[in-house]
Amino acid sequence: MTVAASKISPLDPTAAEPFYRQIYDRFRGAIASGLLKPGDRIPSARALTKELGLARGTIEAAYSLLAAEGYILARGQAGTIVTPGLKPRAPVAIPTPQSRSGIAAASFRPDSILPFQMGLPALDMFPRKIWARLGARCVRAMQPSDMVHPSVYGLPALRAEIAAYLQVSRGINCSPSQIFVTSGYRHTIELIGHALLKAGDRVWLENPGYPPTRELLGHMNIAAVPVPVDREGIDVSDGIKLALRARAAVVTPAHQSPLCVSLSLARRLALLDWAARNNAWVIEDDYDGEYRYVSRPLPALKSLDRDGRVLYAGTFSKVLLPSIRLAYLVVPETEIERFEQITQALAGGSPELTQALVTAFIREGHFARHIQRMRKLYAERREATAAGLDSVLGKHMRIDSQPGGMHLILRPQARRSDRRLVARMQEEGLYGEALTDWTMGGDGASALLLNFTNIASQRTAEILGRRILRLI
Repeated sequence: MTVAASKISPLDPTAAEPFYRQIYDRFRGAIASGLLKPGDRIPSARALTKELGLARGTIEAAYSLLAAEGYILARGQAGTIVTPGLKPRAPVAIPTPQSRSGIAAASFRPDSILPFQMGLPALDMFPRKIWARLGARCVRAMQPSDMVHPSVYGLPALRAEIAAYLQVSRGINCSPSQIFVTSGYRHTIELIGHALLKAGDRVWLENPGYPPTRELLGHMNIAAVPVPVDREGIDVSDGIKLALRARAAVVTPAHQSPLCVSLSLARRLALLDWAARNNAWVIEDDYDGEYRYVSRPLPALKSLDRDGRVLYAGTFSKVLLPSIRLAYLVVPETEIERFEQITQALAGGSPELTQALVTAFIREGHFARHIQRMRKLYAERREATAAGLDSVLGKHMRIDSQPGGMHLILRPQARRSDRRLVARMQEEGLYGEALTDWTMGGDGASALLLNFTNIASQRTAEILGRRILRLI
């Protein structure tokens, strides 16, 4: 169909109305709704006759009625157009339903780049030239065998590279067959839920903790058990008191999300002991374990797992780019077959070209170098951002000391609603997240969560801090 005709819904040969009347109604509706605008050209009667396979007299009858009512204007050889200056009746505005969630609908995660936006790596420092060169090479190397459906488990070469990387950097000894490539953390949790959990199961969640996790489990009718977090991470003894027979625990041992504390060795061993004794699973979300600044990154909890109870979830969103939508899951050897079955049933596979690009990026050493550069850069940007904000907001907020991560925690000195401040910041083009939105079972302590990875200098942080100060 032509551009204008393509905006018209198809005719119904079974309708009581004759074809000319259906054509009239469809053009009039398209004009009234704004799909066809004043001055837009519509198909000639001859062209529409051929396109719809109808008698020309049918089309001309519809056009005559439209012209008589002033909707269209015939201009001879210049064609027929929607009448210039026509002001169609404005459509009735339909109010947007308000989110019933305690979390702003745009919070996890918006497709924007705002100051302090959570979940984003340093986009200005990504090695785009290297990425473009590797991407072009991968495209040129494509063969027919690369154009069929991708493996739902992940590109074999990428699975092998991930296994080798984890062995060296995170102390995890695993085979490529234990690794399943996913499209992100949510996909990873969904896969685990279908493979190992069932409706009615109870799962420990850190409190405060990453809100989408409890949302995902809720959709699977799995009950979240909020377990308090202190300076040593999740309190395993409290978890045992609350739900000894829970089926799983979701934890962020390297940098607790969002408090950034590290799970102590004693707590790690207690958690593994609980899982082994109760035939439960530990889901380790290592979303930014590479970024520790006070010492070398801690080994993964999975590296201590001797009973095959830990599932390790990693992601490329924080170390590369969120837009590539690639993450991975390491499952115990005993569960490989089960995850293969579930993956075959549910997953469509991630784009093979993207996986091939990431494989080349890792294999040629760019990945390791990029992480090293970012670790140094983030340490500098964290210090600069903290200093800049403290110089402006120090009388109003205290910045937590933390060993790693990609965001700062600012705690108000006086009683102040973090949710209200976050809402004001968003109105002013700034980003922030409220700690109370991450807390289950009550409001909890107020705090502001601000990402520092895209704040390039102390001066920039001071300028942004003054904008926050005006809102306070």
